[in-house]
Amino acid sequence: MKARVGVGEEGDRLREACGVFGIFGHARAAEQVYLGLYALQHRGQESAGIASSDGHRLACHKGMGLVSQVFTGDAMAGLAGRSAIGHNRYSTTGSSSLVNAQPIVIDFKRGPLAAAHNGNLVNAGPLRARMEDEGSIFQTTTDSEIVLHLVARSKHEDLADMIAEALEQTVGAYCFVFLSRDRLIAVRDPYGWRPLCLGRLGDAYVVASESCALDIVGAAYQRSVEPGEMAVIGRGGLKSRPLSAAPRRALCIFEYIYFARPDSWVFGQKADKIRRALGWQLAEEHPASADIVIAVPDSANTAAIGYAESSGIRFEIGLIRNHYVGRTFISPHQHERDLNVRMKFNPVTGVVKGKRVVVVEDSIVRATTLRNLVRLLRSAGPAEVHVRVSSPPIRWPCFYGIDMSTREELIAASHSVEEIREFIGANSLEYLSVEGMLKVVPTPADMCTCCFTGDYPTPVPEHFTKDQFASDRPSRSAPAGTESGGEGEARP
Repeated sequence: MKARVGVGEEGDRLREACGVFGIFGHARAAEQVYLGLYALQHRGQESAGIASSDGHRLACHKGMGLVSQVFTGDAMAGLAGRSAIGHNRYSTTGSSSLVNAQPIVIDFKRGPLAAAHNGNLVNAGPLRARMEDEGSIFQTTTDSEIVLHLVARSKHEDLADMIAEALEQTVGAYCFVFLSRDRLIAVRDPYGWRPLCLGRLGDAYVVASESCALDIVGAAYQRSVEPGEMAVIGRGGLKSRPLSAAPRRALCIFEYIYFARPDSWVFGQKADKIRRALGWQLAEEHPASADIVIAVPDSANTAAIGYAESSGIRFEIGLIRNHYVGRTFISPHQHERDLNVRMKFNPVTGVVKGKRVVVVEDSIVRATTLRNLVRLLRSAGPAEVHVRVSSPPIRWPCFYGIDMSTREELIAASHSVEEIREFIGANSLEYLSVEGMLKVVPTPADMCTCCFTGDYPTPVPEHFTKDQFASDRPSRSAPAGTESGGEGEARP
C-alpha cells in the first residue's frame, strides 16, 4: 500500500508506505514478527496483523491501530509455529477498515495461504473488473486481494509457480510476503520500487521492508532482495528465481528522502548517508546568510545536519516534536489545524529568538503544515526564517505507493517557488534541484523520480482514486469524467 497525504494533524506530511516482515524456521516466529513490526511502525499506523504456521494450519490475528494496540492480552497465544509473516498498513488502495487489514488469509485448492503487500498495482482496476465480470467475489477493497484471486486461478501445481504467474499479470509496485503451511515466499517487483531485505537469525531466514526490523530481532543483514526476485524459503533452505525483467529499474527515491528510517539499509545504502549528502548538496546550491540551522523533526534531521556541515552554520535543536501525540479527530478547520501543529511541535525560544534561522524540511506537498510551522516559529522571535527543502518541488502524482494521486493537491504543480514562499511566510524558500538530488545517490539512472519530473516508468491510469473498489463507487459504465478505472491509491 502506499503513503498518504493527510489533512488533519500533520497537514501535508507524506505518510509512510506499508511495512512487511516474515521469518521462517524460528521457534518463536510470531514474537519475532511482532518485534519486526514494532520497528516498522513508521511505515503504517492504521492496522497491523500477523499470520503464523505450525506446519499444519495457519492462524491470524489483526486489528486496527498500532502494533502495541492490536497485540494485547492473549493475542499472541494463538499464533503458534516456526514461520510467520506480518504487516503494518497505511492505506493507499482501499479504505482504512478492518476488512482491509493484512495479512489476507485464504483457503484454496493448495491449502491455506496468507499474504502481506507493500506497494500499489497500477493495473488493478482492469484486472478486478475482468474478474468481477467473470464471477469473482471480492471481500476487500484492496489491490492486494486481486493477486490472491490470480494465484487461485492458476493451473500450475507448485505454489511458487502459481504466485509467479499471478504477479506476471500485474503492473506496478509490490513487495509481497506469502505464507503457506510449509513455505515463506518473498517477492519484489521487477522495477524495484519498494525496498525488501534478507537476513539470518541463527538458522532462520528473515525478510523485512527495512533492515531496522532485522536489527531489533538480532538478525544479520545479508542483502537486498533484488528487483524481480522471488525468494522461496522452505525446509531445504532458500531458493531464488527470477520474474520477467522490467524495461528499467525504478527505485523510489523518496525512500531515501523521507520514508525509510535513517538507520536502515535501503537499496544497498544507509538512508542516513544519503540524507546527509542531500543536505550537503542543498547547502551548496542554496546557501543562506544565517546564524543557525534547525530541522523540521524528525525526518529532516539528517539533511539539516548535512546542510549545517556543508555551510559551516551551527546546527541547533530549534523545534521539539511531541512524540506522544497520535492522530487527532477534530474538524479540519484552519484554527484547528493550527492547534494540531502546536500539539506536535514547540519552538525552543532561547535558541531561535533574535537569530537568522535556516529551517530544513525534506519535502513539501500542500505547504499547509509548513505555513503553520513558520507561524509558530515566528512566535518565538527569530530575526529571519529561511526555508530550505532537501528534495525538488513535487509537481506530479504518484501511482506506485505514495498517496497523492492528483496534481490539485500538490502546491508546486500550480504555484511558483515565490508564491509558495509568500504562502508559508518565509523570508526565503529554495528547493534542491533534480540534478543535485540525483548527484548524491549511487545509481541515479535506477531511481524513480516521477513525482518531480512526470517521467513515469509505466503507463498510468487516467482516473485514480484510493477508494476505487468501494461498494458505493460509480458503475464501470459511468461516463467519462466520473470516478472509475485505474489502480493504486491516493487522495488528500
